[in-house]
Amino acid sequence: MTAATNFLPGLPHLPTITTSRLQLRWLTPADVPALFTIFSDPAVMRYWSRPPMTAAAEAAALQTQIAEHFASRSLFQWGLARRSDDVVIGTGTLYSLSSTNQHAGIGYALGSAHWRQGYGSEAVAGLVEFAFTELALHRLEADVDPRNTASRRCLERIGFQQEGYQRERYFLYEEWQDAVLYGLLQSEYKPAALLGG
Repeated sequence: MTAATNFLPGLPHLPTITTSRLQLRWLTPADVPALFTIFSDPAVMRYWSRPPMTAAAEAAALQTQIAEHFASRSLFQWGLARRSDDVVIGTGTLYSLSSTNQHAGIGYALGSAHWRQGYGSEAVAGLVEFAFTELALHRLEADVDPRNTASRRCLERIGFQQEGYQRERYFLYEEWQDAVLYGLLQSEYKPAALLGG
């Protein structure tokens, strides 16, 4: 039993979250090619905590792991699919879910072809709204490489506050990478500011 087993009891898969241009939806084996496109791109993975994928089998394994994590209620990872064509262009994640402390971490990845179009902020806003309203969480957390200015702006636009700085937290690409820590409390949540687009 994990501390998150009472989240979304009885559901066979994640519920869909709809924003103005996206559906955050359950990932299926049909989405494996899209996952590989996203997570094999060095630009996307530059500030991620693992290197780019090199084989499609890694994306297939990821899709299977996502389903397993949901079954144990330890991690919720949605595909970010465009409503216009249902193509997955990224993922959004709630991890380290704790029902005892009512908090979770939030993470996201967006294919580089879709950067600077507002999709990231729209997806994160949808995740935040779901976390605070449907899961009744008290707090959300994120950590970001300080050089990843687009991701930092995304979090700050939604209301996350910088709470700390961890030096040399990750070793990737033959270098130590720092992390900036962000937090957002449910009491600070302003739905009107999160309307995506």
